[in-house]
Amino acid sequence: MSKAVVCRELGPPERLRLETFASAPLAPGEVRIAVHAAGINFPDILMAAGEYQLKPELPFTPGVEAAGEVTEAKGADGIAVGDRVIVRMRHGAYSDEAVVLPSQLTPLPSTFDYGEGATFLAAHGTAYHALIDRGQVQSGEVLLVHGAGGGVGLAAVEIGKLLGATVIAAASSEDKLAVAQAKGADHLVLYGREPFRDAVKRITDGRGADVVFDPVGGEVFENSLRCIAWGARILVIGFTGGIGLARTNLVLIKGASVLGVRAGEAVRKNPALGEVRLKALTAWAEAGKIRPHISHRLPLEDYAQAMRLLIERKAIGRVALMMR
Repeated sequence: MSKAVVCRELGPPERLRLETFASAPLAPGEVRIAVHAAGINFPDILMAAGEYQLKPELPFTPGVEAAGEVTEAKGADGIAVGDRVIVRMRHGAYSDEAVVLPSQLTPLPSTFDYGEGATFLAAHGTAYHALIDRGQVQSGEVLLVHGAGGGVGLAAVEIGKLLGATVIAAASSEDKLAVAQAKGADHLVLYGREPFRDAVKRITDGRGADVVFDPVGGEVFENSLRCIAWGARILVIGFTGGIGLARTNLVLIKGASVLGVRAGEAVRKNPALGEVRLKALTAWAEAGKIRPHISHRLPLEDYAQAMRLLIERKAIGRVALMMR
């Protein structure tokens, strides 16, 4: 029997249940994966609470990314038993087995273990889409990364440095900033020590940031408009701190652009974007230029505790559920 975390009623992580199920036969073209690890992401938490834009029918299993080994393939070209793969899903990753299509699989970089593979593409894919497809960050520009101790924030620090930007990392603790610095951040801003908009102005001699990477929202978004350079791009990644309100006069005065970032939806609309993104990210991973930072690895049965680490901002980088 296999195990999966199941959502039968919407609410907090504690309402989820770990259940067993029997494996079903594969349909033609399907692949069975022995899942070794799954990544925890904020959309999982929001989806389980019924607060995400995607609302699967009940019951469902949360989780958008996993990594594991192919154990069975039925007429799936290019897929062989024993392949080590990353699995991309809209939901279903919190399980020790997954049945997917070959199009959902990416080879696991040789430099990664399963935990790293399961916490790679959601965060780094979002950061890539934000900074390259949407923000078009140029070498020499100043990039302000909010929530720089989180998984998506740390990915933005890494990719921003690869693009040649000067990276200002802002986070809520010294520990988080230390990891951001290890990932290449040029300047560190502790939210509780100094208003970040003052710090950005000080660091840039009053010029402001060219690009703002914002997964936080709320007052962070609003105050970011007060420390931007002419022609700045504000990238709206999420709103873990609440919905921010745009002062349109500040957007106008700075000739700024506010850009929404939906990495998954962008690929569904334009699959070619995803192919370019995957190729670049896996090449950087194989070259050792990017790697997820995992602060916690917990067994599958501790799924609620793992999700709480994100809710309570106790994770630095990523959290992985380990099945094997």
